[in-house]
Amino acid sequence: MLEVVALSALTTFLLGVGNGAAGEIGKNLTLSAGALVRRTLGRETPLPAGAEDRRALAGRVHARLGRDPQRAGEWALMLEGGPDEAGEPSRGAMPPAPWAFTNQEKVLKQLLREADRAWEGRPRVVLLSGPPGSGSTSVALRLGAEGRDRFPDGQYYVDLRDASGETGPEPAGVLLRLLREMDVDPERTPATESGRLRLYRQLTAGRKALVVIDHTTSLAQVRGLVPSTPDVLLVVVVSGPPLLLEAERVAVPPLTDRHAKQLVRKVAGPEHAARVKAQLPGVLERCRGNALALHTEARLITRDEPAPAPAPVAQSVAQSVSQTASRTASRTGTGRDHPVRAAAHLASQRLGPEAVRLCRLTALGAWPSISAAIAAAAADVHEVTAARLLDEAVDVGLLEALPDLRYRIRPEIRRQLAEAATAEYGIGTCTDAVDRVLEALLKRVLPASRAALPESWRTELPPEHRVGPGAVPDGIAVLAAEVGNIGRAVVVAEEQQRTATALWLARSLWPLQLKAGYWDEVLPALRDAARCAEESRADERMAAALHFQLAHCLGETGRWEQAGRAARAAVTYERAAGHLRGEASAVELLGLLSLNRWSFEEAYERFAEAETVYRRIGPGEEGAADLPRALALIERHQGRALRGMGRLDESRRCLNRAVDFFAGRTGAPAEPYNRARALTDLAETLHDGGDDAAALAGIAEAEVLLPSSAAPHRAYLAGLRRRCEAGTAR
Repeated sequence: MLEVVALSALTTFLLGVGNGAAGEIGKNLTLSAGALVRRTLGRETPLPAGAEDRRALAGRVHARLGRDPQRAGEWALMLEGGPDEAGEPSRGAMPPAPWAFTNQEKVLKQLLREADRAWEGRPRVVLLSGPPGSGSTSVALRLGAEGRDRFPDGQYYVDLRDASGETGPEPAGVLLRLLREMDVDPERTPATESGRLRLYRQLTAGRKALVVIDHTTSLAQVRGLVPSTPDVLLVVVVSGPPLLLEAERVAVPPLTDRHAKQLVRKVAGPEHAARVKAQLPGVLERCRGNALALHTEARLITRDEPAPAPAPVAQSVAQSVSQTASRTASRTGTGRDHPVRAAAHLASQRLGPEAVRLCRLTALGAWPSISAAIAAAAADVHEVTAARLLDEAVDVGLLEALPDLRYRIRPEIRRQLAEAATAEYGIGTCTDAVDRVLEALLKRVLPASRAALPESWRTELPPEHRVGPGAVPDGIAVLAAEVGNIGRAVVVAEEQQRTATALWLARSLWPLQLKAGYWDEVLPALRDAARCAEESRADERMAAALHFQLAHCLGETGRWEQAGRAARAAVTYERAAGHLRGEASAVELLGLLSLNRWSFEEAYERFAEAETVYRRIGPGEEGAADLPRALALIERHQGRALRGMGRLDESRRCLNRAVDFFAGRTGAPAEPYNRARALTDLAETLHDGGDDAAALAGIAEAEVLLPSSAAPHRAYLAGLRRRCEAGTAR
C-alpha cells in the first residue's frame, strides 16, 4: 500500500522537531527524525536553524518520498508520533481586582473600545502606562473582572516583577511564564523561543482571550506576543514612560481630589470617618492622586496611634542616592518627592525603630523576594524576630505578602528605604548588611545543591559549607524558591568585590538546570558568573565548571553557537587545570550539542575523543571511581551517533554494552532508569535495521523499568511500538 505523506504535514512536523518539547524524550524524537532524514536523502543533513530552511528541507524530503513507498511509510508512522498538536489551554486565573478601585472608568472604556472595535486586520494591543503607584495594574485587573463575557476562552496574567535583573526576563522567559499560565505541561513546553512563540499562536488561534503582561521593562519582552488573531487582546502594562510599541496608548491619570477622597474613605471604612475628615487635606496634598500612596495612607489612618507630623521626604533621604536608584529615577521620571516615597516615609514612621531598620537594610539588595531568613541576615536579628517585624511592615503597607511566607517590596518603596538606610546608617553598615545576606544565601543554597545531587562531583562543596547527610530534605525546592535571589546575588556579590561568593552562588544552580529544567531562570546568572570568572582570572576549575553549566543551559534552549563557544572554553580551562574528568565531560558535552543538531559524524568524533580522555584516568586518580559509569554513558552516546550515521551494527553493539552496564551485569549497581533509556535507543536502532521483533522485546523491557512519573517516556515508547508493529506486519 502506498503511504501518502502530505507536504504540509511534513513541514509542520519538521517545524516542531527541535523546537518541540524539552527534555530527553523530545531529543529522542529529534534524533529519530534526523536519522530518518539521512536515510531518506542519503547524506548527513544538519538540523536547519530557521523556519524557511526547515520548509525547504521538508520539500526535499517530500520529493524523495514520491519515489520510495517504503520510506514514505516510515515517515507516515514517524509523523503519527510527532510533537503533540496544541491542546486546549486552561482559561487562566487573573488575580482579583482591588476592592477599593475608584474612578478609572474612562480608562476602562478605552480598553474595552480596543477589545470591541472592528478587526480590519489590525492587532488588538493596548499599552497601559502610568507613574509608579498610579494604579495601572489595578486597571488591568479590573478589565479582567468586568470583561469575563468578552474573553470566555481565557484570561492570562503574567507579572514580571520577580525577575532577578533590572531589565526583567528575556523574551523566551516571558513566553515560558505565559505558557505556564495556560497550564501547558512542562514536558510539552518547547525549549526554544521560536518553539514557544509558535505554540502560543496555536493556543490562541480562534479564541477570545485576554493576555496581560504586567511590569514590562522592554519592547523585546512583548513584541512577539502581539496577537495575529482577531479576538485576542494583549494589554502591556508599564510602570513609567510608555514603550515604543505599536499599540493603542492609554495613560492612567492621577485621581481627582473627589475620587481620591472616595478611595481613602473606602479603604479606611466608615468607622474611621472622623479621622479621615481630619487628615484628608494632608493626605491629598502628599499623594497628588497616586492610587498606591492614597491606599497606603488610608490604611495608616485606621491605626490607633496618632499620625506623626510628616517630615519632608527629600530632607530625610538627601544625603545619599545609590547609582541604581538614580538610573531608575531618570528612566521612570520619578524623583525623591514622588507620592509613593512620601507614603513609604510616613509608613516607616508608624513602625518601631527595629522594624524600620530591618526594612531599610533588607531593601538594600533589591532582592526579588524576601524570606525571614534574608531579612534576619540583613538586620542581624533572629529569624523569629525578623518574621514578626516583616508582618508589622506588611500591616503599614511597606511590604506585600507573597505565598510561602515570602514578601516583596515595591520598587519605588524599596528605593526610598534603601536611600534612607544609606543616609541614616552610613555606607559601612549598609555594606555589612548586604554581605550578611550574601553569606546567608551561600550557606542556604550550597548545601541544598549538594543535597539535590549528592553523588555528583559538580556539586562538591568547599569544607566550610559542608553539612551532614539529610540536613536539607528537598534541595531542589530550596533552590527553586531562591533562584531569583541567587541571580540577583551573583550581580551584587560581584559589585561588592566578593568574586568567590558570586561564582559559588552560580555553581549552586547546577541541579536546577539539570534536574528541574530551570534554564531560562538560571541563564542570566550563569552568563554573569562565566564573564566574572574570565575577568577575575578565577581558578581554572571554577571557570571551567561555570562555562560548562552555561554551555549546557544554552544548548538546552537551542542557542547552539553560543553553547559551542562556552563548551570549548570549558575544555580549555579543564586542560589548563589538568583535570581529566572535567575535560572529558566538556568534550562529551560538545558531542551532545552536535548530536542534537544532527551532526552525527562530528558527534561521534567528540564522543570518541571524550572516551580517550576518560581512559587516561589511572587507578586511584581523581575520577577513577566514576570511570566505569562515565564510559557506559559514552558507549550509549556513541551508539546514538552511530545510528544517525547509518552504522547500525556498531550502534547495536555499543548500546548493548550500555544496557548490560546499567542492568548491573558488569558488577556495577543497577540503574533502572538509565537502562530504560539505553533500551529505548537500542529499540530505535533495531527498528531502523528491520529487526522489529527484537525492538518490541526491548520496548516491553523498558516499559517495566520506568517509574509511574515517566509519562512522556511511556508515550514515546507507545509511538515507537506502533512503528515496530507496522514493520512486523509488512
